[in-house]
Amino acid sequence: MAPRLPRIGGIVSKPVDTVGRVANTPIGNAGRFRPFYALNLVDRIVNGNRTLEDAVADKVVLITGASSGIGKATALELGRAGAKVILVARGQEALDETREEIEAEGGTAFAYPCDLTDYDAIDALADRVIEDHGRVDVLVNNAGRSIRRSMELSYDRFHDFERTMQLNYFAPVRLILRLLPGMRERGEGQIINISSIGVQARAARFGAYIASKAALDTLSDAVQAEAHSDGVRFTTIHMPLVRTPMIAPTKAYDRVPTLSPEQAAAVITSGIVHRPRRLGSPIGHAAAFVDAINPQLMDILRNRGYQLFPDSKAARASASTSTRSLPPGVGDEELTRAGQAFARVTRGVHW
Repeated sequence: MAPRLPRIGGIVSKPVDTVGRVANTPIGNAGRFRPFYALNLVDRIVNGNRTLEDAVADKVVLITGASSGIGKATALELGRAGAKVILVARGQEALDETREEIEAEGGTAFAYPCDLTDYDAIDALADRVIEDHGRVDVLVNNAGRSIRRSMELSYDRFHDFERTMQLNYFAPVRLILRLLPGMRERGEGQIINISSIGVQARAARFGAYIASKAALDTLSDAVQAEAHSDGVRFTTIHMPLVRTPMIAPTKAYDRVPTLSPEQAAAVITSGIVHRPRRLGSPIGHAAAFVDAINPQLMDILRNRGYQLFPDSKAARASASTSTRSLPPGVGDEELTRAGQAFARVTRGVHW
């Protein structure tokens, strides 16, 4: 049974709440948060009733961004399932804490601090992991940077686009280039990229972020076409909004539905077990479908979301120009009743 998402009592009407829940109910043959599409049945037939333990026992799994949030929750689950977990993030101390938690539960983990914005450091990391452990069976590109700032506040902030692309796109590409050859030679392996529901919904204010994620999505599609016959599988996870430190600066998110890091970890581990090409919520796939057949309608819906949700105080404070960043009648980061209802119907979408 899928974990229940948090409720926001007394804010929106029951009909709106019901629509939001129906639109986001996990469906599909494999269960948790898996969208329903034809290849899910194929995944299920191929993998049968395989468990996470079957999928990762004695496998080497490298997770970036493993010191907190989604990465840490996923690492703990993989450690419990018998994987040899390679923990990667910038801070040694936080990585050691994750490693100690895994080991306290009988798992095996190794901490490798690395600045993923330093390409030479990434190369050294990959070489060291291969030297120490012989291979990487599963790569989880989880580390990322999210920037929520309207274009109106970004005219003089080109560096936002550069640094987001550097961590969210070029760093995973660098790891893929180092680790994919070994997977192809062995005839097996999996690369999981943590993308965003924002790529499917093309949400306002996230242009820099979703562009970097979309770049990795597209590259993975192209590389999968080359590596499919070599036994390597790419899985793209269009993750809904998750309550982690990454979204903390946007106080409006305190009042909208999100996944917990543990729920997000359940999505990732499902991806490891069943190895689908894509994973995401029904609302994300519905948005992508509607956008494909009627982009003008999605433009209207996206603009409505843009009008209902303000830029965060942090985003406005860092802007060098004074611009209109708050919808009419909305305070600092206060959401109107309409905004809260909109968030429930589009559960998990970044607005």
